[in-house]
Amino acid sequence: MPPERSTRENPWPVALLSGKLKEYVDRLGSAWIEGEITQWSVSAGNVYGKLKDLEQDATVSFTIWSSVRSRLKEDFKQGDRVVASVKVNWWVKGGSLTMQVFDLKHVGLGDLLERIERLRVQLRAEGLFDDSRKRPLPFLPGVIGLVTGKDSDAEKDVLRNAQLRWPNVRFRVEHAAVQGERSAAEVVQALAKLDADPEVEVIIVARGGGDFQNLLSFSDEAVLRAAAAASTPVVSAIGHEADRPLLDEVADLRASTPTDAAKRVVPDVAEELLRVGQARTRIGMRMTSLLAHEVDRIGQLRSRPVLANPQWMIDARAEEVTRWVARGAELAERIVERAGVRVGELRGQLRALSPQATMDRGYAIAQTADGAVLRDAADAPAGTAFTLTLARGAIDASSLGPDGAGARPDGPADDVGGPE
Repeated sequence: MPPERSTRENPWPVALLSGKLKEYVDRLGSAWIEGEITQWSVSAGNVYGKLKDLEQDATVSFTIWSSVRSRLKEDFKQGDRVVASVKVNWWVKGGSLTMQVFDLKHVGLGDLLERIERLRVQLRAEGLFDDSRKRPLPFLPGVIGLVTGKDSDAEKDVLRNAQLRWPNVRFRVEHAAVQGERSAAEVVQALAKLDADPEVEVIIVARGGGDFQNLLSFSDEAVLRAAAAASTPVVSAIGHEADRPLLDEVADLRASTPTDAAKRVVPDVAEELLRVGQARTRIGMRMTSLLAHEVDRIGQLRSRPVLANPQWMIDARAEEVTRWVARGAELAERIVERAGVRVGELRGQLRALSPQATMDRGYAIAQTADGAVLRDAADAPAGTAFTLTLARGAIDASSLGPDGAGARPDGPADDVGGPE
């Protein structure tokens, strides 16, 4: 009988130790455990995989026999978060510990959906989903930033389709885990690095689809706030229509697939060259029409008399000026003639009424020293000095009185003029 305690002198047989281990493990019974599937391999209908703790670095292997797998109502794959009903078995013959799964279910979907919905409401209230804050993409970005998984189909799709549309397009690619625990932190780091690059004009976050749980990192609050805070426009190209991550709402543009993102961000050089050609054709036709119209207008203007024979205006005005000059000369001569006749008439009237004419007939004007005209002999008593104005010249005289009593002593009195 084997000893109760093993010593160097009394060691246990291997079978004894293995049997004790089996007894101890069997006492554990079955248990429900929670974790993330990190390996899922199917062989001969059986599943061999590994389950990783959600918070700590601990992993266990498990086996699902084909009989149990046929009863599972859901599909499972790597990256799924599950709860499993397991029973630990110790294989005595092989000396290995196995964990047999009797039931497997997705876990936490309700809680995750509720948490994501609360985050959606919060971010919408903060205005992170508003169309007013979404920035337009550049027409032809010089450098495009790309956040995606290394060697992923999404990366190949974006690069290939973008280069097909515009061969000279340039990319700055930052690889990041697109699912799992490290995904959110690496995506935030990649976004920050590309946003800090002054040459990058737009950033594409691409992933080739996946189920709801695989897309959780793109509904992570840290990722969403990093995208909202970026000064560079962000394009979400997660490629999942059924379960859209919140990044689609925060991003400046949502693309349905990575291929669609390449088409939305990079213009097609062939289409643009066609548009340029069409625009040049329209401009040429418009210019030809405009020039033809202007040529016709110039021809019409040149055919008008004023331009065809501009001398006629001068000739017509010259004849008119000549007529007006002749008319003016005629009117001036007529006016001068009439004025001459009138002057002659006035001259005759003036001469007829002029005292000079009377004196020319032999009369004279007698004026006293104060200039008064003598009209009565009584106004000039004897000795009154006066002046006689004759037709030519004047003489001084002295009155002899009305009756001639003042006759000069040297002779008889002179007869000075006739009657008044």
